[in-house]
Amino acid sequence: MTSRRIISNEKNILEKDDQNALTPAASEKSDIAPAVPPAVIIKLLGFTAMMIVAPISTYFFTLREVFQGNSTYAGATAAVMANVVLIGYIVVAMREDQSERLEAEEKARKGK
Repeated sequence: MTSRRIISNEKNILEKDDQNALTPAASEKSDIAPAVPPAVIIKLLGFTAMMIVAPISTYFFTLREVFQGNSTYAGATAAVMANVVLIGYIVVAMREDQSERLEAEEKARKGK
């Protein structure tokens, strides 16, 4: 097996210049804006809270008030409520995606 000879004029990874294509030049400003809009994050946090609160509160409410201690029916109702929240999130996400596409098409029509 052969080994690689070290050439003295060749720089190793530690000696190479820190300036590379991924870092902005000194005259350029770096973009530090978040990749995801704040409205999307707020919606996701809201639906996350609903995914936690809605099934648990539904379970205990229906266990005491509706089904008088039958935990099977109360658990099934909580599962249905979790699915309702999930379907609601999917509907909101699809509407948001469609609105962005329609706005892009509208801008394209106005640009012509």
